Amino acid sequence: MTPDDLVLAALEVAEAGLRAGEQPIGAVVAVGDEIVSRAYTQEKALGRRLVHADLLAMVAADELLGWRRREGPLRLAVTLEPCVMCLGAAMMLGVREVSYALESPSDGGARIAGEWTTSPDAPWFAAPAMRGGIRREESRALFRRYCHTAPAGPVRDWVWTLLTDR
Repeated sequence: MTPDDLVLAALEVAEAGLRAGEQPIGAVVAVGDEIVSRAYTQEKALGRRLVHADLLAMVAADELLGWRRREGPLRLAVTLEPCVMCLGAAMMLGVREVSYALESPSDGGARIAGEWTTSPDAPWFAAPAMRGGIRREESRALFRRYCHTAPAGPVRDWVWTLLTDR
């Protein structure tokens, strides 16, 4: 599967999240070319904050895969650039590639990943290769739909910032 294919799959998951009243953030985790988990952000449904799509998808993949040997690299695709928390989780899980649609300038982890220096003492804790802007406009369209239906408040205000051209 190409990064484009993976982001398209994440967009389909995000669409389901939007239909459920959540922010349209979807994620998939693949081992090589096989998608092993999918999730969308569930802040409203679960009434919690640490339920980001990418984190939920990675937890599901970790539960499925455990420590067993993988046939191919672990890959993550998300409709929104992973935040710093989710970047750390990806590094801990051993994700080697992250593909995402829309940049998140206020909390995205791509810049940190790009500047990360892996310690020789912990070579397994390495930053993944990050590639953004894949299907960006499709992700923006989902966020725009969210903004037109979401109640006024700080989350909607933040989402609007994602829709401006920088």
